[in-house]
Amino acid sequence: MADTPTFLQDAKDVLTDQGFTTNNTWYHGTSSALVDSIKAQGLKRSGDKELNAAAKKTMATIGNSYTESIEPVFLTQSKELAFYWAQKTVRDRSVRIAGNEQPVVFTVTLPETLNTQVKPDVGAASLLLVSEGENFMAYLAGLYQKHGFDAPEIDLMKADRMEYLTKLGMAYFDEDIEATYLNLITS
Repeated sequence: MADTPTFLQDAKDVLTDQGFTTNNTWYHGTSSALVDSIKAQGLKRSGDKELNAAAKKTMATIGNSYTESIEPVFLTQSKELAFYWAQKTVRDRSVRIAGNEQPVVFTVTLPETLNTQVKPDVGAASLLLVSEGENFMAYLAGLYQKHGFDAPEIDLMKADRMEYLTKLGMAYFDEDIEATYLNLITS
């Protein structure tokens, strides 16, 4: 994966020995191919229609059915973590969709009434048990160590749900997020 651009390197500001700090500002990483749609329509749950359609077509080609699930909007309190997930999105899309896509990060600033609906993403436990999750945990450990902290120790099956938010920077919002709360970070 590419190094995080300097303007997105914020762990030094949001990472403490207790984990990532939170407030009403969140970040969402995605592909540059989705920017115009997101600016117009906001962040939609299960919002990458093009990737979902490609997956459905692939499954039909090999004779399997594909059922779309409604995924929440994934958020994190760090631009660096959002960039990590944006790179994953670009990589995932490149397998099924041709194009010259780049990772991008949106700031999501929610009013307090909506901010209380952001939840720790404990569903990430299943992701973290596969190689993709191992890669994330290695990246996360490096981020902690780079800033003088011990890598987070977490028992994924027994962890307090808040540890997914504080130690791992994993959160979700189970509604669509209006474009008025979003801003593309460009520098």
